[in-house]
Amino acid sequence: MRLFIGLSLPKRERRRIQSATQVLQEKKFPVRWIGLENFHITMKFLGEVSGEQAEPIEAAMSKVASQVRVFSIALGGFGAFPSIRSPSLIWLGIRASPELRCLKQDLEWALGQCGFESEARVFHPHITLARAKERAGAGMFRGLDKLLAELDFTGEVKVDRINLSRSELSKNGVRYSVISSAKLASA
Repeated sequence: MRLFIGLSLPKRERRRIQSATQVLQEKKFPVRWIGLENFHITMKFLGEVSGEQAEPIEAAMSKVASQVRVFSIALGGFGAFPSIRSPSLIWLGIRASPELRCLKQDLEWALGQCGFESEARVFHPHITLARAKERAGAGMFRGLDKLLAELDFTGEVKVDRINLSRSELSKNGVRYSVISSAKLASA
């Protein structure tokens, strides 16, 4: 099973995000929009994991969660990876947060003890809003940069748990389901 560790967003905040990005969806860019039920922040993608590995992962998550106090993160700013002119995905950003960065580092260390490689790339927390279709050619995203710059959205989300989630791929897109959660300290 394909697993990742992530943070969920309250339904109200997911609806606000979807509403704020409605103007983008109306422009018919060659992307597949992510359903609001799938909005999340990925802390660590684990990839294909066997059933036996789930228990040590959950134990590592619980240990980390027990040592981290509940905190809030600020949402705001839109962008695309790898670039706005030729994106593979469009995202909503998460403002820099020492607590979020420390949680990420603690998870990396704890999961390293379970045999998972630490990520070499810089952590850029975000909420994926859309993925580009494979055949999106040059010029297909003309005007996206201006639209993203004009979007006005800010929000704040309380982080009180981390989730071990399953990612199931299908021809209709990806479906995510939470397998287990670990509450942060004082949650």
